[in-house]
Amino acid sequence: MKTLIIDGREELSRAELHEKIASALDFPEYYGKNLDALYDCLTDMADETEIEIVDFEAFSECHGKYANRLVRVILEACEGNEKLHIKFKDGR
Repeated sequence: MKTLIIDGREELSRAELHEKIASALDFPEYYGKNLDALYDCLTDMADETEIEIVDFEAFSECHGKYANRLVRVILEACEGNEKLHIKFKDGR
């Protein structure tokens, strides 16, 4: 199973965040590092994959509305790919 942990306490830029996602989930080199490309790659994944978001409140404080849009994209991708799962964890 592939696992990606997005820790909201890490202050990553959008570019760094997309690099982390791409690296952890073995996205292809042509990954566009934007939300549309993220959706496409997540819905194409064939391996069981779990995305864990730790301390969403801190993540939201750091990324603002982008955090909500990113999570919405992941949730929509979960609906389109039964092998993709998301969970939220408190940061304490």
